[in-house]
Amino acid sequence: MIEEAGTDPDSEAWINARDAAVLSLLYGAGLRISEALRLTGADVPAPERLRIAGKGGKVRIVPLIPAVREAVDTYASLCPYNLGRNDALFRGAKGGALNPRLIQGLVQKLRAVLGLPDTATPHALRHAFATHLLAAGADLRAIQTLLGHASLSTTQVYTGVDAERLRDVYAAAHPRA
Repeated sequence: MIEEAGTDPDSEAWINARDAAVLSLLYGAGLRISEALRLTGADVPAPERLRIAGKGGKVRIVPLIPAVREAVDTYASLCPYNLGRNDALFRGAKGGALNPRLIQGLVQKLRAVLGLPDTATPHALRHAFATHLLAAGADLRAIQTLLGHASLSTTQVYTGVDAERLRDVYAAAHPRA
């Protein structure tokens, strides 16, 4: 989906780069749309770690993999608008702060092009981030921290952790199992 976001022949190069950068942040860093769109010019060049204020003002540190940093920096280098330290990083076509509805519409359009189900939403990219980390062996506490969840039970539900997976982890880790 991210690769497709940056290839619209009817869009300007900077808009394609912007769309790819935002989707990269949702999937590659597990950000919510609102968190990605709150980034400012102070966040470029993209650092190795972002300080994100999530829901309820809870602050977390999120690492950015090289592909995400590159996507953000490419967008910033192509953006025709001044990206002042306190100005919105992601801009709409007329230069104002990017409206989240544009990202939702982009994902809806990509869903149709790629033949994906209606459940493929911007928030589903965050869900995929967590699910893929879990499948690769990350522990739930680490995922909880990366997502900024206050409760581990929220993370369990969010990542689709089922009782069977938890039993397997328990059986593998508990000394008396």
